[in-house]
Amino acid sequence: MRILLGVSGGIAAYKAVLLLRLLREEGHAVRVIPTASALRFVGAPTFEALSGEPVTDEVFEDVAHVPHVALGQGADLVVVAPATADLLARAAGGRADDLLTSTLLTARCPVVMAPAMHTEMWEHPATRANVATLRARGVTVIEPESGRLTGADTGPGRLPEPEEIARVALAAAASDVGDPRHGDLAGRTVVVSAGGTREPIDPVRFIGNRSSGRQGAALAEAARARGADVTLVAANLDAAVCAAALAAGVVVVPVETTAELRDAVRAAAAASDVVVMAAAVADFRPTDVPDAKIKKVPGAGPDPIALVENPDVLAELAADRLRPGQLVVGFAAETGDADGSVLDHGRRKARRKGADLLAVNAVGAGRGFGAPTNAVTVLDGQGDVVAEASGTKRAVADAIWDAVAKTLPAI
Repeated sequence: MRILLGVSGGIAAYKAVLLLRLLREEGHAVRVIPTASALRFVGAPTFEALSGEPVTDEVFEDVAHVPHVALGQGADLVVVAPATADLLARAAGGRADDLLTSTLLTARCPVVMAPAMHTEMWEHPATRANVATLRARGVTVIEPESGRLTGADTGPGRLPEPEEIARVALAAAASDVGDPRHGDLAGRTVVVSAGGTREPIDPVRFIGNRSSGRQGAALAEAARARGADVTLVAANLDAAVCAAALAAGVVVVPVETTAELRDAVRAAAAASDVVVMAAAVADFRPTDVPDAKIKKVPGAGPDPIALVENPDVLAELAADRLRPGQLVVGFAAETGDADGSVLDHGRRKARRKGADLLAVNAVGAGRGFGAPTNAVTVLDGQGDVVAEASGTKRAVADAIWDAVAKTLPAI
């Protein structure tokens, strides 16, 4: 495969060297196209030595072969890592002021960008708008990781590890993300629930949980990239997470309470081949919810809050099978206790719920909820292990879909 590796000018450019080596070791021909700023971090001789190809950022070198057009036309895959805020802005605006941006305009193959920048730059509305624009055009923009940045700063904006970038990029080329109809879920309809439901105590307060919904959103985006028509039932997801899903071509249905989630999932499930219940659903809700805020009375303790059990949405879906041959996948977030380990509880839940597959993950102490990475053990309905996965939430999502794809009957 002919790969173009774009490198823009950020400190994370050194990781592009490792990515280049990985792609070459996979047997691909790789040509590096840096920006002028990138060459201030990593010199052209390094890229040339590892790629075996010439390196330049200029459109006026080798003019007879028209490289600013020919490179993009002949590529099977374009990967930009790191993609700085400036590069994202220029690409979104359709600029063609160097060899890399000119090549991006001529490429008709899958394009994957791995952003890296400081948190404030990544979260700026201009950058988010540029990312949304690129995703709407079919570009795969990988979510940056959260971690140590330049100096003492930490937060989202860290370039994913080269292994993860290579995995996503090669998967994009294999399934042709530019045309999702070619993926292994092509022709399938999928509904995914994500986030954490909230049960109101009064108009101000609620009972909730720590789920960010990012694993569910990653599942929805991965399914879409693999060809499925996807509905994401989003329980209190961050606006940026919903925007990324929408940009990936996912239909997003926002909900708040367990009752709302149940209704939305069942409505979408009636026409779905696969239902994935990744949302953290509240087990209980207050029996009565007053119309006015509950006031604190100095010196007096609060009145008890009576709770009633919520419906078990996953168990209902597994029992009802709203469409013939429907596959139901559940999630079990566990901590382990005196009665058993995380996997012990997961096995019991797998047998009790009746889902076809159950992804069990340990939560708490920086794991699972709110963390950039995850680790799951996928069980079948009898509690036997069928798959294990760890890494970024997108990597875990793809591993779960691999397990689902093996279970789905042929169309």
